Amino acid sequence: MKNLLLNDLPLAAFPSGGSFVLIAVGFVLLIILLLFFSFVSIWLRALSSGASVTFMNLIGMKLRGIRGKVIVDARIQAIKAGLDINTPELEAHYLAGGNVINVVQALIAAKKANLELDFERGAAIDLAGRDVFEAVRLSVNPKVIDCPDPTQGNAMLDAVSKDGIRLLVKAKVTVRANLERLVGGATEDTIIARVGQGIVSAVGSSDTYKNVLENPDNISRKVLNSGLDAQTAFEIVSIDIADVSVAGVSDVANVGALLETERAEADKKLRQAEAEGRRAMAIATEQEMRAAVQEMQAKVIEAQAEVPRAISNAFNSGNLGIMDFYRMQNMLADTAMRESISDGDSQQHGE
Repeated sequence: MKNLLLNDLPLAAFPSGGSFVLIAVGFVLLIILLLFFSFVSIWLRALSSGASVTFMNLIGMKLRGIRGKVIVDARIQAIKAGLDINTPELEAHYLAGGNVINVVQALIAAKKANLELDFERGAAIDLAGRDVFEAVRLSVNPKVIDCPDPTQGNAMLDAVSKDGIRLLVKAKVTVRANLERLVGGATEDTIIARVGQGIVSAVGSSDTYKNVLENPDNISRKVLNSGLDAQTAFEIVSIDIADVSVAGVSDVANVGALLETERAEADKKLRQAEAEGRRAMAIATEQEMRAAVQEMQAKVIEAQAEVPRAISNAFNSGNLGIMDFYRMQNMLADTAMRESISDGDSQQHGE
């Protein structure tokens, strides 16, 4: 049955071998035309700009997943700026995930500003996550950083001079990017921390707060000469003390008088504490002396208690007679009478 149906079909229903060839050739030509028209605008723009690229290169970019327009535009910008950057370098950076246009623009800006920056360094900076074009711009136009950073909640640095006066300081740090240390260099936070530490140290080494208020530029020069930008991605151009004031007296007209008053009050309290300490020591010494007197009186009473015993021993040994004893009693009575008379006279004169 199947053979009969095939035999009944006319031969014209099946294309001949020549027709297959024509269809295949037409299909290939159609693909070529589509590729040609898809790349012709890019090719013509590159050719007219002096950055020619072949169709095979464009097809290869397409097969490798590269946007040919990006590569061609970047190469055109580089050629017009006088940079010798070939297509393979741009393709390699694109495949590595880099921003080709940004790197080329950075190289152009660096060349115009007479900065040393080659494609390899620019690509490394871009792949490291840094905006290489912004870095070049920052190298040409320095940036001003507040120290301390007000976004972190601290508006002023708190420092204390040698005389014990607290000062509030705020500085403006002008920095520019260092392209050689941009990869692996510390960021703005390190600059802010180092400058803040340097200012606190410089204020702490001042003999008096008056020196800081009178010559704040001495603090900035001392901090600037400390090499705080080492191992950072920036170069410190200048450090300017924007504001410095005595802590807690910002609303007082005569700061010096207030500080002198506070210092006098502090000195008074110190002297009172010292006097109180000396009084306590005197009281303790007096108590010790009274204890010593009581101890001596106890020794006297103890010695007096030995007198009757000595008299008894003298009687027993025959060294003391009865008349001697009476004479001693008379002498004691006479002495007691004289003492009572003397006490009575002294009381009368006292009244």
